[in-house]
Amino acid sequence: MIAKAIQKIKDENEQKGLPDIHVGDTVKVHVKIKEGEKERIQIFNGTVIAKKGGGLSSTFTVRRVAAHGVGVERVFPYTSPAVSKVEIVTRAKVRRAKLYYLRGLSGKKSRLKQERR
Repeated sequence: MIAKAIQKIKDENEQKGLPDIHVGDTVKVHVKIKEGEKERIQIFNGTVIAKKGGGLSSTFTVRRVAAHGVGVERVFPYTSPAVSKVEIVTRAKVRRAKLYYLRGLSGKKSRLKQERR
């Protein structure tokens, strides 16, 4: 009884259509931004440096370097209605589950080796 109710809630809140995202992927996350009455879509480009959790509460962290070399990170829930679309631009070959070491690197040192297809 309880299991059916939990499964129903999961099915209602599960967002369909998101690709299988891996750590090291360079992605474009289309985020809905609401400003007053208006709603628009803003694109956040960056590298996935972490995936966390499982099920409805799972999240992924995207990092990009903004103007003047300042790093910006955003955490996106998989099931968030604010995330309208995620595009995978490139995939990189990584040997770590979390790429937090990229925070301390800049320039060419922060590049990841691209995966061949």
